[in-house]
Amino acid sequence: MSDGAVQPEFGPDLAEVFGPAHADGGPELIQLLTPEGERVHHPEFDLDFSAEELQGLYRDMVLVRRLDVEATALQRHGELGIWAQLLGQEAAQIGAGRALRSQDFVFPTYREHGVAWCRGLDPLKLLGLFRGVDHGDWNPSDYNFNLYTIVIGAQTLHATGYAMGMQRDGVVGTGDPDRDAAVLAHFGDGASSQGDVNEAFIFAASYNAPVVFFCQNNQWAISEPIERQSRIPLYQRALGFGFPGLRVDGNDVLATYAVTRAALQRARDGQGPTFVEAYTYRMGAHTTTDDPTRYRLTADVEHWKLKDPIARLEVYLKRNGLGDDDFFADLTAEADELGHTLREGCKAMPDPEPLEIFDRVYAETPPELAAQRDGFADYLASFEGAH
Repeated sequence: MSDGAVQPEFGPDLAEVFGPAHADGGPELIQLLTPEGERVHHPEFDLDFSAEELQGLYRDMVLVRRLDVEATALQRHGELGIWAQLLGQEAAQIGAGRALRSQDFVFPTYREHGVAWCRGLDPLKLLGLFRGVDHGDWNPSDYNFNLYTIVIGAQTLHATGYAMGMQRDGVVGTGDPDRDAAVLAHFGDGASSQGDVNEAFIFAASYNAPVVFFCQNNQWAISEPIERQSRIPLYQRALGFGFPGLRVDGNDVLATYAVTRAALQRARDGQGPTFVEAYTYRMGAHTTTDDPTRYRLTADVEHWKLKDPIARLEVYLKRNGLGDDDFFADLTAEADELGHTLREGCKAMPDPEPLEIFDRVYAETPPELAAQRDGFADYLASFEGAH
């Protein structure tokens, strides 16, 4: 659609849908911690959190932000080919990641660094992918965390198929909390416009698949704003497919945890899919090749800075005496150590052997691929001894 396109006359007025009431998520937004750090309650999703649990969520967000900042700096120094930033989306990812049980399975996009952290994945494995020394150097079954998916929205189909497999394996709705499992499928607001995602919704609804579709609505599909993607709030789309949708404050780690936990349990119990829209904001660029100043207003960014997910939990911890000076000092030191580990570990990664890529395509290399490998080997050999 071009900038000068005329909107159709039917349907809700965009000013009503995306006006001031929805600039902050609207009245349907599920929230447990306000941007000012005030604890509020919700009739359906309220939970009690211990001091240790709150400190753990805060630690996760601080360290994941440090990972993001370091990776961005490494890319700027030429150590990574590209990096997909999560700045501002820490609560959405940590809340969802910590709501998982060990037997659940995650299908990420290419931005779920916080969820990877929650699944115990070494962050250097993420950097290896973006450095180009591998295609994702982890076994998904070791972490119940699939490889990053670059094709927009494709992982939702994979997730739905995997969830249907769980049904047939008899690990859904048994009543055994150590056995029953569900799938968490991550995608963004831009991906919600893809056919793959809508097809996944249809299959999940038709087969009552145990999958939670977790959409991080960060307001921007690269350079297109959310109002160009949908004439209704995204979570309301789920109703048309026959399963419930919820909108949670994606900058509130407590609410995100509570809502995702409930949706996952619903899936494990055999009650089918749920759409969770985590209403957040992409504070950085889409990737490090993007310049967001060309298409969005600085005022919008400044508005969302006041909703920072880490700052609001920090205020709550300090105001209620749930974190002393030693806790915050120790965490700062831990973040610095993580930064050092990431910098040194990234630079020390060995380059892959160029011909290895041919060894990991087929179990038995066909003649056509062998010919390509040999031709490439001859090409590389032509540079030997060159100055």
